[in-house]
Amino acid sequence: MRPVFFIPLALFLFFAGLAGYILVEGRNETVPSGMLDRPLPEFDLPPATDGIPGAARADFVGGEPKLLNIWASWCLPCIAEAPQLEALKEEGVEIVGIAIRDKPEDVAEFLERHGNPYSRIGADDISQLQIEIGAAGVPETFVIDAQGNIRHQHIGDIREDDVPELLEILEDVR
Repeated sequence: MRPVFFIPLALFLFFAGLAGYILVEGRNETVPSGMLDRPLPEFDLPPATDGIPGAARADFVGGEPKLLNIWASWCLPCIAEAPQLEALKEEGVEIVGIAIRDKPEDVAEFLERHGNPYSRIGADDISQLQIEIGAAGVPETFVIDAQGNIRHQHIGDIREDDVPELLEILEDVR
């Protein structure tokens, strides 16, 4: 047999091996913010729904560290993290929400169904703040220190085992 006949087989084995490697090794699909350890950008968002004040950068300066939670009523993982946000609130953590591309009536319905852990909820109708702080999706949560600096980013929904870690980070940035 001629060696030329082995070239297609060698190419096939190479690409099959490469595909197998990629599947086994996986990849990092998260995009960390470039804003970590930097000040929150200036913003002043109107309320996302009636009866709850909007959110501004000034809400994060002074006092205690806070969580900034980027979420949406149409986001399924946001439903999954609702009990954990409630647990953080019960631990005394102030959580400011930013509703992304949402309607006031949908925000209100979400809060009625899944609880309201937020002290304020700003409406980011065009995702401007979301982009400025480097959030790639929803939900994402940021720990903001009392000087208004972004100190930690939690990508994805907060799970039960993430709550102690977030409480520890909040304590560390006091």
